[in-house]
Amino acid sequence: MQIPIDRGHSSGLIRHLWLLCCVWILTGCAGPSLEDYDTREPTLVPSEFFTGNLSARGVVKDFSGEVIRTFDADIKASWTEDGTGTLDEVFRFDDGEVQTRVWTLTPVEDGYRATAGDVVEPGLMRWQGNAIHMNYVLQVAYGDGTLDVRMDDWMYLVTPDTLINQTTMSKWGIDVGEVVLVIQKRP
Repeated sequence: MQIPIDRGHSSGLIRHLWLLCCVWILTGCAGPSLEDYDTREPTLVPSEFFTGNLSARGVVKDFSGEVIRTFDADIKASWTEDGTGTLDEVFRFDDGEVQTRVWTLTPVEDGYRATAGDVVEPGLMRWQGNAIHMNYVLQVAYGDGTLDVRMDDWMYLVTPDTLINQTTMSKWGIDVGEVVLVIQKRP
């Protein structure tokens, strides 16, 4: 015996299920916002934390979450009277590679414009509560050439002297890796 199906009703049901799935997927893609950290302490002020000598240790993970490199870094941070910051970074990787990056943080209306020599799309550094968020495009060595990778950078101050940084790397909207590091102020 065959059960008759109302084609109009089933196509409406399919459309509703499809819409529900799309909303669920898009909701799952939504990340945190800075407002989520508004009341978190200790309060993070970039010009206060990024001052003087800092050190960092971290890992680079591939798309599967496997640690593929470790590193340590020295950071010298300073600020001018007009509020412009400089972060001079030297990274030493476990395979012997050394990388340098000098960030310039220029005050703008809603944060800092963040630029560096290998940053092909500058970032906007914004902060609230104990968190900083910055999104930019970094040019990285890949094979015999370079690759532009989007960096979604979140930093969280966990003590007045310790910051945890988590950066998701993506290309064409697909996550390709992650960098996790701890930055500490040196006495």
